[in-house]
Amino acid sequence: MCAAPSIRTHSLEQEEEASVHKALAAVIALIDADIAGPACAPPSAGAEELLLDTELDGCRYLLLRMSSSQPARVHLSPRELEIVRMVAKGHPNKVIADVLSISSWTVCTHLRRIFAKLGVGSRAAMVAQLSEIGALNGDSRIPADIRPLRGAR
Repeated sequence: MCAAPSIRTHSLEQEEEASVHKALAAVIALIDADIAGPACAPPSAGAEELLLDTELDGCRYLLLRMSSSQPARVHLSPRELEIVRMVAKGHPNKVIADVLSISSWTVCTHLRRIFAKLGVGSRAAMVAQLSEIGALNGDSRIPADIRPLRGAR
């Protein structure tokens, strides 16, 4: 018999949370209609807009609208940056592995992790995205006598 009240309490909490979400959605809809009408535009990247600032039962509530189009900041390790720069210069995994004294399997693992961090699926997309944000500046440790092998991966 002890389990029934806790299940009921959990159910009530879920119902209350759903009610709060519905009420919040209704408030947001009203504020959007009142402030900007149908042409409501989200704030510019990195900006936030205060929609509601109120106090209720001793608690202060703020409702902010924040841009979701902020570019995600990607952190690449120094080793990942070395690999990206070598890929950008056209080097295949085997050459990258030899220069960095690691296995080609390790190079593949680094590339998979870089692809996941950037949300890309190819070497070309990775290089394009990183060159766009200026992350390919600087030299990697490629000896002068190594030339990219075309067509090799």
